[in-house]
Amino acid sequence: MKVETTLFGAGAFFFAPIAIVYGIVTSWNEPVGAASLFLTAGLALLIGSYLWITSRRIDPRPEDDGNADISEGAGEQGMFPPFSWWPLPVAVSAAMAFAGLAVGWWLVGIALVVGAISLVGWVFEFYRGEHAH
Repeated sequence: MKVETTLFGAGAFFFAPIAIVYGIVTSWNEPVGAASLFLTAGLALLIGSYLWITSRRIDPRPEDDGNADISEGAGEQGMFPPFSWWPLPVAVSAAMAFAGLAVGWWLVGIALVVGAISLVGWVFEFYRGEHAH
């Protein structure tokens, strides 16, 4: 996880000075840009810190070893769900919510209900039916 930690850690040290420069160039009259750059630096620092703490708790991965062979990364990569229809209603509810911002807030309420039902169905799809554990 060295590469990921370095990437996000460098992002924090990149965006914070850029936010200061942006604020100076705009004479701090446009606070949204500087605030979003500071928040981006904070988010990069948060993710980098999480990856650094996680990398200290797990064994080194083959990706972290510059002399590792490709065969060292072979094996099971994780558990992935089988063919699932649940992402489709989640996406439809997200589209309804964004359309509701233009059409009317009543559509956002319907989208929240449909989205909650779809998300619960997607999360709990392994607790019932053919793929129950």
